[in-house]
Formats: sequence, structure tokens, C-alpha cells
Amino acid sequence: MGGALNAQPARSLMTIGDVLGLLRPEFPDITISKIRFLESEGLVEPQRSPSGYRKFGDADVERLRFVLTAQRDHYMPLRVIRQHLEARDRGENVPPLGSGHPAGPAAPRRPRTLVAADTTAEDPAVRLTRRQLVDGAGIDDALLTRLEEYGLVRRTGAHYEGDALSIARAAAALGEFGFEVRHLRAVKAAADRQAGLIEQMVAPQLRRRSQGAHEQAAETAREIAALSVRLHAALVDAGIRESLDR
Repeated sequence: MGGALNAQPARSLMTIGDVLGLLRPEFPDITISKIRFLESEGLVEPQRSPSGYRKFGDADVERLRFVLTAQRDHYMPLRVIRQHLEARDRGENVPPLGSGHPAGPAAPRRPRTLVAADTTAEDPAVRLTRRQLVDGAGIDDALLTRLEEYGLVRRTGAHYEGDALSIARAAAALGEFGFEVRHLRAVKAAADRQAGLIEQMVAPQLRRRSQGAHEQAAETAREIAALSVRLHAALVDAGIRESLDR
């Protein structure tokens, strides 16, 4: 990555604003600050003009797209993303995103008596062992222990439900920004309150005796939850923007 400015024709290089415009349709939350942060973490190294302005090539944009996709779709922490990129830079065979395997030599196969750690955990009914959860989320055992201590992840018997994987991945990604598990207690409390409110909204449907009432209530709850997440994101974004504009 990086190099002299004349390594590519000038017309093929883009400003950080150009890159923002290219990525924003796919990643609406991307900001110039986020791109600068990823650069500071060494995940992308744009060239510099003689006056010091960042100049990005097509390869830089694809690299940013890889990082943002890994964060958004797979909740991969930056250290794992960096391992993937470093392995790719070395010409190694890098597993696809979400495979649950670290960059470098392929990990040994595990018995598939349960759903393997490469699940994306869209189905909460998935059951994972502790090792599958740790490997699939790219975290260490100590972090999982803290997530359990603070009630963010729960175990049923010897296994975890599939949503524990999404929670662990998100917690690990937030950890890259300096968040500790104790900071996430407020998020958990807000989620519990929101779940309780949604439960109240669908309670009348659950009380119906008609066929399919339970399935309809579940679908309504999912729709309300999705809208709640969108509202929460918009409110947080507005609050941050107001804070930065002061």
C-alpha cells in the first residue's frame, strides 16, 4: 500500500470526499472521520500529494469496502480484519469473511455435531459450545467470561444460543474503540426495556386463539424491533452530530 504519488495516473486518484461519495450508498454511516480512523489503524494507506492531501486509488477503496463489510456484516474486530488484510498482502489464501477461521493456515476441522462456528447466527435457535462461540466471534475466553458476568450473554446448560455470537462479535468490535464490557451495561438495560415494550405491544395478538396468532405476533415483534433499531440509530446519529457541532 501507499507509495509515491506518481505510482498511478493522477486522474485515477480520488480525494477523501470522492471516496466518501463512492462508499456512502453501500455504507450510509461512513464518515470522513471513520476513514481517517481506519487509516490511523493502518488498515488503509492512501498516497499523499506534495501538499499533504490524501489521494486514494481503486485498491484503497476496495480495501475500505472489505473492512466496512467485515465490521457491518460479520462484526469482526479490527485485529481480526487486520490479520486478514496482512495475510492477503502476503499473497496467502485468505478464508472468506464469516468463515470463522483466522487468517493464515487453515484451522483443523471440528466435529459438526452442533452448528459450526462459521454460522452468522441469524437463527437464535442455533446452539453453540463455548469453544465455537469464542472461535466464531474471534474473542478470547476472558472476554466471554466478562460478557457473561455482565449479563450480555447467557448460557443454557452447556450451550449458547445463536444470538450470543452476534452479541460477542459486536462487543469485540466496540472494544476496538475503547469500550469495556462494563460500558455496555447501559446498552443491555435499554435493550431489555425495549424488548419489554415490544412484548406489551404484541400481547393482544398472543392472547388470540386463532390459528397462526403466535406466528403473526412474532412477525409483528420483528417488524417493531427493526423499526426501533432504525430509530435508535437515527437518534444516536443526531445526538453525535449536535455534540460535534457545538
